[in-house]
Amino acid sequence: MPVARPESSDSRVIAHIDLDCFYVQVEQRKQPQLRGLPTAVVQYNEWKGGALIAVSYEARKFGVKRSMRGEEAKEVCPQIQLVQVPVAHCKADLSTYRNAGSEVVSVLSRKGRCERASIDEVYLDLTHVAETMLLETPPESLEEIDEEALKSHILGLRIEEGTDAIENVREWMCRSNAQHKDKLLACGILIVAELRRQVLKETEFTCSAGIAHNKMLAKLASGMNKPAQQTVVPFSSVKGLLGSLPIRKMKQLGGKLGVALQVDLGVNNVGDLLQFPEAKLQEHYGVNTGTWLWNIARGIDGEEVEGRLLPKSHGSGKSFPGPRALKTISSVQYWLNQLCEELNERLCSDLDQNKRIAHTLTLHVRAYKSSDTDSQKKFPSKSCPLRYGTAKIQEDAFNLFQAGFREYIGFYGVKTQGIQCNGWGITALSISASKIVPLPSGTCSIMKYFHGPSTSNSSKQLVDNSILEVSPLSPSGGERCSEVNSCEPKIEFLGEEERWNKDPLPVLGQEEEERSILKGQDPSCSSSKAQDGVIQETSLVIPTGVARFLEQNQSTQPRELAWNDSQVKSEHKEHKRKMKDKGTPSILKFFKSCNPSGPSESQEQVQTLQENGTTSSDSTSYPSGQRREAWSYRIDEIDPAVIDELPPEIQDELRAWMQPHKQPNVVNRGSIARYFSPIRKT
Repeated sequence: MPVARPESSDSRVIAHIDLDCFYVQVEQRKQPQLRGLPTAVVQYNEWKGGALIAVSYEARKFGVKRSMRGEEAKEVCPQIQLVQVPVAHCKADLSTYRNAGSEVVSVLSRKGRCERASIDEVYLDLTHVAETMLLETPPESLEEIDEEALKSHILGLRIEEGTDAIENVREWMCRSNAQHKDKLLACGILIVAELRRQVLKETEFTCSAGIAHNKMLAKLASGMNKPAQQTVVPFSSVKGLLGSLPIRKMKQLGGKLGVALQVDLGVNNVGDLLQFPEAKLQEHYGVNTGTWLWNIARGIDGEEVEGRLLPKSHGSGKSFPGPRALKTISSVQYWLNQLCEELNERLCSDLDQNKRIAHTLTLHVRAYKSSDTDSQKKFPSKSCPLRYGTAKIQEDAFNLFQAGFREYIGFYGVKTQGIQCNGWGITALSISASKIVPLPSGTCSIMKYFHGPSTSNSSKQLVDNSILEVSPLSPSGGERCSEVNSCEPKIEFLGEEERWNKDPLPVLGQEEEERSILKGQDPSCSSSKAQDGVIQETSLVIPTGVARFLEQNQSTQPRELAWNDSQVKSEHKEHKRKMKDKGTPSILKFFKSCNPSGPSESQEQVQTLQENGTTSSDSTSYPSGQRREAWSYRIDEIDPAVIDELPPEIQDELRAWMQPHKQPNVVNRGSIARYFSPIRKT
């Protein structure tokens, strides 16, 4: 946990923006007739009218709470308007609310560093903007101050009876003798008030805000005065705020740590921690946690606002309360498939719109055993590398469930028969994708290898066809799924229709070579067996420059022995046409420059070289006169300066030719002539 001292953090200006009953506001914007009426948003569930996920302030006055179900809410408030969340994949679809939240983020991010914490809450670091305002137009220099800013609630500000609260706020903001940190907060009040006004104008949503020197205090303040208000926490008021704050209401203290503090140390309020020295807290809860507890008791929080406008993870979940609990493996698999379909859609959208990929898939399950009422907390969470594609995510999620289920059932020494329930039930399933990072540079270029009338859905098609697979940067624990063992991101192409070149060369062995390249293998290191009269070759090593030449002009595989002269001539003409269209490779230019007979004969000479299939630098290894006919030069006539102008990989080849060989009659398999395979005629 972050460690900081007052002097390092009390000069910051942090705001926490909390949208008021956000789901209700989204529905009221779609249906304006609902404004001002008691309204609640109901999540898809036919049991007792569904679960309430948002309740308007008008409905709260009647006693309606989010813990209620639709039927209970109608009993408490008969006139309540229940609006159902959109449904997709047989469950609630929150896409509408996520998109609406993005509208708000786009407005808030115009000033300061913005961190989207959830669908309906955002952190802002306004320190730099406040410093600039304080230098250019400090609050005390303003003749008029925005009325919304003057409505702010400033903790610790005493307002005597009979005095105007707005005037007291104005006086506090415009103090010329105020400390620098309080002047920054005053600038923050003006900035946040203007941002809230812009959000209302552009999105029709109201929001509340907390303004303080750190994230922890800003979040606490944002919920103190709602709706559509803002609360400020000067550092001088921190002790009073935390002194009476229940320990369980503090972020990260609502679970086991908060219970431990109450049981071990008798701490009920955050302020009670002030009586314990840092060393004692470290002794009980470890160095880091002990120091963090010591800090939060004093209102110190060193956590920075991350510059993040996009979510850190994507998830899809569903609960199955009471009699709806899942009691067969087949029903669990059905719902896992539904959740994975939704997750895959969100991952595809993120990949298309934001060019990001997720690396880790995590499954959370809540379950119960009839013999143990507390068993729902003991189903282990499981993680594995995330593989893109609906089918693969479904397969991996089910594998995770099976691994966790075996472990869960094992805790009780119970054996199950097939898919039959033996006193257990699943009350919640959740699948999430995390460790989302920007797509590595250059990865997007793979899209050009997928041809079709439209590229708008290229990423979705790519993912749906299970082409893109990625492994996590670092596994987050848990079991790894079967068939997910790669430690580096990889691209896998399935099906011969997914070709990476629009015009593949019509030569033998091309398909096998492309498959090796697309799978990340070096085709030069593979061996091709002799089949149907094709010469067998093994351990072929192709230099980079020569491979580029061959990719455009010639196959590395030998030709069939049964070809006739007309076939050879026809293909030769086709090669000449392609070379004319695509440009002559550099090695042929070199051959032309060395041919005194002129460019018209250069292609013929190269073909002669191909037919001979030999390139030893010693002229005695060739039939009499053949070397001059094929090459038209002697080794000692080559100007070294010409070689220096060639690509490095070709320079090495030519220099190797110029050196005398100990065994002149043995063809060197590494020489460039090896790749000009002979054309044998029947």
